[in-house]
Amino acid sequence: MNASALDVLAIAAHRDDVEQTCGGTLLKAAQRGQRTGILDLTRGELGTRGTADDREREAVDAAKILGVSWRGALDIPDGRVENTYENRLKVAYVIRLTRPRVVILPYWKGRHPDHYTCSMLGYEACFLAGLTKLDLSSVSESSLHLNLTTDHWQRTAKLLPQRPFKILYATLYYDVRPTFVIDISQQFEGKLKSILAYKSQFSDQQAGADIFPAAAEIRTRVESMARFYGMLAGVDHAEPFLQKEVGLVEDLTAIPVKSI
Repeated sequence: MNASALDVLAIAAHRDDVEQTCGGTLLKAAQRGQRTGILDLTRGELGTRGTADDREREAVDAAKILGVSWRGALDIPDGRVENTYENRLKVAYVIRLTRPRVVILPYWKGRHPDHYTCSMLGYEACFLAGLTKLDLSSVSESSLHLNLTTDHWQRTAKLLPQRPFKILYATLYYDVRPTFVIDISQQFEGKLKSILAYKSQFSDQQAGADIFPAAAEIRTRVESMARFYGMLAGVDHAEPFLQKEVGLVEDLTAIPVKSI
């Protein structure tokens, strides 16, 4: 990996999805000195609360809280995330640009069509990004909102083929048993702070009052989920993930989490 490559890139449909599903994991990685990034496929223009500009400012604030090295958004319409070849090329462009070793995607089932479509779209884009003869000339940089960075980012003249080594799925939005969880006990407060950075979404207001929890309930809801997944592994707070491939264990005596 070159000096500017990301260690972890989380891809989600909407601004604030990453903060809710794997924000603590990204913060933990950043605290370890790893380079992390977030790609939001849409800009949130159809959200019941706030505007796309509001959520862009809030996304910058949240990125700073989580210590991410890079953040960008695509121009895919909110509420219409579609797994088209054109959209796959846009995501493949970002994969080649940021060169992540690990990509985190949403789980491939869920209530919101944008979320589960993002999962398939992201996976197929990761595959395309590794094709040597893939032509990305049709991707216009002006259609990519790639200026939401928290540090300086240089793009090489030629985007070379790249595939992540590992693709993981954040499962918090869907009731499925995870493959593993990440202990975020020390990062929980930072995760919560990054969520609350979206003031347009999580402050008390009349718009969407029937579907959004009251501000006073946010911490309880977020903490309840984190404590549930933490309990499964014997820690205070955790975030759940799933991987499709079989895991590899070298030492049976070093496997964490006791059985009985």
